Amino acid sequence: MNNIKKISVGQLGYGFIKDLPKGKDEYYLRNKQNRSGIQYRKLSALEIEILVRNRNTSDDWSNILVSNEFNPELVKNCSFFGLIRIGNLESSCLSFSDLIVPIGLYNSTIISSDFGNNVSIHNVNYMSHYILGNEVIINNVNELVTTNHSKFGNGIIKKGESESVRIWLELCNENTGRKVLPFNGMTAGDAYLWTRHREDLLLQKKFIELTDNQFDNKLGYYGKIGDRTVIKNCKIIKDVWVGEDAYLKGANKIKNVTINSHPDAKTQVGEGCELVNGIIGYGCRIFYGIKAVRFVLSDYSQLKYGARLINSFLGPNATISCCEVLNSLIFPAHEQHHNNSFLCAALVMGQSNIAAGATLGSNHNSRGADGEVIMGRGFWPGLCVSIKHNSKFASFSLLNKGDYNYELAIPLPFSLISNEPLKDELIIMPGYWFLYNFYALARNAWKYVDRDKRKYKTPIFEYDYLAPDSVNELVNARKIIAKAVAIAQLNKSKKPIPTDDNKLFNLGEDLLKSKSKKEIDALEVIVTGFENSKRKTKLVKSYDAYHMFEKMIFMYGIEAVLETIENKKGKAILNAVHTIKLSTTNLTWANIGGQLIPQKNVDSLLSKIKNDHIKSWDEVHSFYEQESEKYSSRKNNHALACLEALTGKQLGKLSATQLIAWIDTYFEIKKDITTRIQKTRAKDYANPFRKMVYENEAEMNAVVGALEDNGFINDQNKHIESLGKKLTEVKKQLKIK
Repeated sequence: MNNIKKISVGQLGYGFIKDLPKGKDEYYLRNKQNRSGIQYRKLSALEIEILVRNRNTSDDWSNILVSNEFNPELVKNCSFFGLIRIGNLESSCLSFSDLIVPIGLYNSTIISSDFGNNVSIHNVNYMSHYILGNEVIINNVNELVTTNHSKFGNGIIKKGESESVRIWLELCNENTGRKVLPFNGMTAGDAYLWTRHREDLLLQKKFIELTDNQFDNKLGYYGKIGDRTVIKNCKIIKDVWVGEDAYLKGANKIKNVTINSHPDAKTQVGEGCELVNGIIGYGCRIFYGIKAVRFVLSDYSQLKYGARLINSFLGPNATISCCEVLNSLIFPAHEQHHNNSFLCAALVMGQSNIAAGATLGSNHNSRGADGEVIMGRGFWPGLCVSIKHNSKFASFSLLNKGDYNYELAIPLPFSLISNEPLKDELIIMPGYWFLYNFYALARNAWKYVDRDKRKYKTPIFEYDYLAPDSVNELVNARKIIAKAVAIAQLNKSKKPIPTDDNKLFNLGEDLLKSKSKKEIDALEVIVTGFENSKRKTKLVKSYDAYHMFEKMIFMYGIEAVLETIENKKGKAILNAVHTIKLSTTNLTWANIGGQLIPQKNVDSLLSKIKNDHIKSWDEVHSFYEQESEKYSSRKNNHALACLEALTGKQLGKLSATQLIAWIDTYFEIKKDITTRIQKTRAKDYANPFRKMVYENEAEMNAVVGALEDNGFINDQNKHIESLGKKLTEVKKQLKIK
C-alpha cells in the first residue's frame, strides 16, 4: 500500500530543514546560495489586489517578496506556497530560437523558490525549492523539484543518512570491485587512479575522504538554474543543478544530476532523454532518447540516438551514439556510433573507435562477473569483433573481424590482430598502421587535436601516436620480435635454445640486421603468452615491423633534438646538443586519464594523498596542471634518452658529421611517411571495386572529393617541403667552422 499522508495546507512550503542549527532559520542555506544581489520588499496592498484579480493564490501574501521593479500584472493563475522571492518583471518577451514567451509567471504551482530578474515561467505544474537566475525560461514542465537531501549527482551522503544511499560508479568491472564515488569536477584521471590500487586500503579510504571533504553534508540546499537557461516541454526534473545558458528540451526524466553549462560552453539535453544519478560536464550534447544511469559525462562529450550509458565514465571530447556501454572507464576522444556495438567492463585509454557489431563485454569466463579488458590508446576493433575478458591490448591495436574465443594479451603496439580459422592460429602483424595505413594514423592524430573543444587545453591530452607510452611499447616490442626471430631461426636449424633472454635478443637483432627480408619472412615466427590457448600465435612481417619500429623511435628522438636546437646558429647548435642533461629515472610513464605522466611522479602523488600532504581533489587537479606544464620538456628528455639507447651514441659526444648524418636519415624517414600517407589514400581512388559504384572519375571526385584536393595530404606535402628547407639550413650552420 502506498504510504500517502495528509498534512495541512499551511505546512506546504515550510519545514524544508527539520534539524536547524542554533540561531538559524530554514532559509539560511537558501540565502547563502542566492547571490543575485536583488533587494526584496513585501508586496503593497495594490499589488496583492492585482495578483488576486489575476487569479493567483498564496497561503500567506506576506511571504511573497519582490524587487522594486516587480510588475504584478505579469503574474497570472499561479499558486504560491512558502517563501517566494521574485525579481524584476518587465512588460516584454524573451526569445530563444523559435520560442517567444512573455516575461512573468503564468499557470504554475510554485513552492518556496527564488526568481532572478525577468524570468519567464509558463505552465510548470509543480515547482519546489529552486533558485533561478536572470532571464530563465521554463515552459511546460510537469515537475521541477528539489528535496532537502539532494546531492545533485555527487556520491556523498547527507547528515543522518546511511552509507547504503551513496551513489557509486561501478567502473571497469561488473563485480563492483573497482567502484568509485562520482563528484562534480571528476576527471578521467581521478577515476583511473581510484580504480587502480584496490589492495591499498588506506589510499582507497583517502579517496573517499577527498570526495566527502569536497561537499557540505548539511540538509536543505536548493536546486539552482543559471542565468539564461531554457527548459521546455520536460516531464520530471528532480534534484538537478543546472548552470548558465543550458538548454533542456523534451527530456522525460532528469533526477539527481549536475548539468554544468557556461556561455562559452553551453550544454544541451534533448528529446526523450532519461538521466539519473550523474554529472554532466560543460559543452555537452545529449539528444534523442538516450538513457544514462550512474554516469559521468566529461566536458564537450556527446550522447545521441538512444545510447545507453550505465555505471560508466565518458572522457572529454568523446561521442557515444546508439549503442550500450556499461561499467566502463573511457578516456578522451572516444568514438562509438553504432546501435549493435556493446562495451562492458572495460578501461578504454583514449582515441578509440568501436565499430558496428563489436561485442566487447565480460563473458563471465569464470564463475563470477569479474572479467575486464584494458584497451591501450588508439584501440580499434573491426566490424563484428567479439573478445574474451580478461584481455589487454597495447596502444593502437587493430582487431580484424572475427570471434576471439580466448583471452588476449597483446604487448605489440600498432598491430593488426587476426584469427586464422582454417589453420586455427592467431596472426599478429606488428606495425600494421606504419606499413599499410599511415594516412589514418597521422590524420587521426591531427583530428583529435582539432576536435578538442576545451577553451583551455590543460591538462594536456596526448594525441600523437609517438609519445612516451607508445614509444616505450615500441622499444619493448623490438625485443619481443628479435627474441621470437632468434627462436625461429634456432628451431629451423634444430639448435638448442638458450634460456638467457639477452642472448636471444642479441641473436635476433643480429639476424634482423644481417639477413634479408625474404630470409626473415620465410621463418615461422611464433610467440607465446599472447593468447590463453594451446594454438599457435604467429608474427608476420617481423622484418618490416622491427625496422619500422626502429625508424619511429629514431624519428621521435631526432624531433626532440631539432626542438633543442631550434633557432640556434653555427657552433651554438652542437653546443646545445652537448649540454643536454638527460635523466633516465623517469622513463616509465602512465596514462592518467589521457594525460601522460612519469610513473615515479604518479607514485609520489599517491603517497602524498595517503600521508595527508594532499587533502583535496583541487590539489590533485593542481598536480595535473603542474605535470602538464612540465610535459613538453619531460617528453623531450624521454625522446632523447630513447635516441641514445637506440643508437648507442652519447649526445654529449656527438660530432657535427654524425648529427648531419642523423638529420639526413630523419628526413628520408619523413619523406617516406609523407609518401606512405599519400599512397594509402590513393589506393581508394585506384581500386576498381571502390570505383565501380561511380559512372566516371568526375562523379567519384564529386562524391568523395578529388585526391589532389585532400587538405590533410596537401598540408603534409607543404610541411615536408618546409621541413626540407629548415633542415638544409641546419646542416649549413653545422658545417660552419
